[in-house]
Amino acid sequence: MLSILIWLPLAAALIGALIPLPRVGGLFALGGASASFGMTIALIGGYSGHGYAHVTDTVWIRSLGIHYHLAIDGLNLFLVALTTFSFALAIAAANFRDWPRQRVFFPLFALAESAVLGAFLAQDLALFVAFFDLMLIPFYLLLGVWGGPGRIAATLKLVIYTFVGSLLMLAAAIALAILTSEHSGHPLSFAYSALAASPLHKGTQEWIFLLFAAAFLVKMPAFPLHGWMPDAYREMPVEVLAVFSGVLSKVGAYGFLAIVLPIMPLASVHFQTLILVLALGSIIYGSAMAFTQTNARLVAGYSSVAQLGFITLGIFAFASQGAQGAVLQMVNHGLVVAPLFLIIGLLAARAGGSDDIRDMGGIALRAPVLASFFLIVAFATLAMPGSGNFVGEFLILLGLFKTKMVFSIIAFSGVVLASVYALRLFIRAMHNRVGSRVSSREMSLRNALVLVPFIGAILLFAIYPQLQLHRTESTVTSAIAHEQALTSSSSPKASLR
Repeated sequence: MLSILIWLPLAAALIGALIPLPRVGGLFALGGASASFGMTIALIGGYSGHGYAHVTDTVWIRSLGIHYHLAIDGLNLFLVALTTFSFALAIAAANFRDWPRQRVFFPLFALAESAVLGAFLAQDLALFVAFFDLMLIPFYLLLGVWGGPGRIAATLKLVIYTFVGSLLMLAAAIALAILTSEHSGHPLSFAYSALAASPLHKGTQEWIFLLFAAAFLVKMPAFPLHGWMPDAYREMPVEVLAVFSGVLSKVGAYGFLAIVLPIMPLASVHFQTLILVLALGSIIYGSAMAFTQTNARLVAGYSSVAQLGFITLGIFAFASQGAQGAVLQMVNHGLVVAPLFLIIGLLAARAGGSDDIRDMGGIALRAPVLASFFLIVAFATLAMPGSGNFVGEFLILLGLFKTKMVFSIIAFSGVVLASVYALRLFIRAMHNRVGSRVSSREMSLRNALVLVPFIGAILLFAIYPQLQLHRTESTVTSAIAHEQALTSSSSPKASLR
């Protein structure tokens, strides 16, 4: 079943590309993505909240111990749902535009979805690395071919950063599997369970941890490894950017929880403070930059850097509430930032194609539905009490307060700054004077068909976050169990007992 879930979007898009009729390729891609989302709903309804489900385990390369091993668990279930949901709506939005070489565009879009799904569902490290690298290739092409005027330089920078990160992770994965096999005396295996069952010595874990961390922090992105982000976010087609920021950035955060923490607990504890400092840097830097930008895409981009800083704090708090909040916030952020970029695209279309908030403004009264949707997204971005983002950030700060109080107090400044840049973006884009090139008009029905599901999902997780929390608690708790044991045994209170 999981193999069908992964490859159905790509298969449908390829079939559509073979039919020589206009727009058929986009409709087939939409159909495949929608079918995958329907399968995900069934998975959520059937998952008990404990252990693995729908396991697929087939030998892929026997001599290297590599398996085609897929499974659903509490960590990846809602990230898979976020992926299928966001890609289906982004492909729907892309169908409303005319694309040059669309018979190539939509298969690349679908390949990106299949690769991201594979990365989330993989339970074999070599398979994860393969999908991790594969998912970047279509985005290189989607940016380099269909991006804005500065797309070539943006693509080059994206390739350099992410390619170096991928090479580091590949080296780390190979070293981890070989050294674990030598350490345990067992045959070579890349299975997560086999690697976690035979942890390496602390010194070996540490340098491998740094390689994985570099790859994941580049992908998120996190300060100071975010240098590729501004150019890529400015030039990428907005429908592609919606899923790139909303979904792909979560693969790095997921990698920490699914791979790094269970397999390298000693190194995770050793570098806890370093990662927390980088996360705080991402929050403060991202928030400050979001406040100073005039390009609406970069406001949303830097706000994502800050939000991913919060997610990293929750993961490395080594507290059950923090980790639960991080997983919830991964989904919440994806549900918020994807429609935010789509709304920015609609506003830019009404401002003569400009993404500059100084060229926008004054259309709130003439486009009340669009303004209302934008306001809901803005309130969710700043973690307004009553929103799902508020629940996620509250759990993260609560878990961090229990283990690293000072970091929690400093991180609270990011909550305050979020309200500043989110409201500034909304007010400048929707109110004030009408821009000289602004065409004031309400959004169309087809735009509403894309945005309404996002708004509905945002409201759903605001009202009932337990939908996710109940199904992720067991798996998330087990993912950080080793770190909790190590930190509690080394704490001053433990030493006094």
